[in-house]
Amino acid sequence: MKTNKVVILRHGESEFNKLNLFCGWHDAPLTDKGLEDASKIAVAGLRQHQMQFDVIYTSLLQRAHQTVDVIRENLKYHDVPVIYDWRLNERHYGNLTGFNKRQVANKYGEEKVQIWRRSFDVLPPEITPDNPYYAKIRNNPKFKDIPKDKFPDTESLKTLMLRAIPLWEQEIMPKVLNGQRVLVVAHGTVVRALMKYIENISDDDIMKVNIPNSVPCVFEYDLSSGQRMGNIQYLADADYVKKETEKVAAIGN
Repeated sequence: MKTNKVVILRHGESEFNKLNLFCGWHDAPLTDKGLEDASKIAVAGLRQHQMQFDVIYTSLLQRAHQTVDVIRENLKYHDVPVIYDWRLNERHYGNLTGFNKRQVANKYGEEKVQIWRRSFDVLPPEITPDNPYYAKIRNNPKFKDIPKDKFPDTESLKTLMLRAIPLWEQEIMPKVLNGQRVLVVAHGTVVRALMKYIENISDDDIMKVNIPNSVPCVFEYDLSSGQRMGNIQYLADADYVKKETEKVAAIGN
């Protein structure tokens, strides 16, 4: 039986992750820890399992690009082409963008904030021009080719899936099933969206799914049938994955 693996990875810790802020489409860079974890966690896991790639997909946001750069440099993937696609951008958090999660929870209640963060189809309030990040997002030159009717002002997991899953179905999976080795470096909610689709997770159960930074997630497919084989494999220490997943789940102090 011939099989092939595809790897999905959330970027390292960003400046907004560190500050416990809603980030979304704001183009925040990685922290020093984010760069270090991309090397010590992501690269180490990929190297230990001798993963090789023919193509890398990523978003238009620099925190993902920096993670890709660390991986390419450390694993000598300089000749591996990188495809940048806006459909892998993080979920747009609307008018929550730039605000501290703890402070928003204190204002609206923890239950409301967790619904905004983790539910399947509840939209946060749309971003407004008085939001301090509105102009930066709207005027980001990286986004100039996004169709105007596709440019969001807020997104739920459901609406994010409407852009991310067609890319997965129409471009990524055909490559995987054709034997190409694909790495996808994206964002927490994008990885959740892909996992929901791949593993057929229910709308309710997806609320419990949290994605640790820098941990490669491996899915294996039977090339003849196209069926997924076995369970998801995390290329990192189980205790580390558990600790980081709990950290992501918490609203924070």
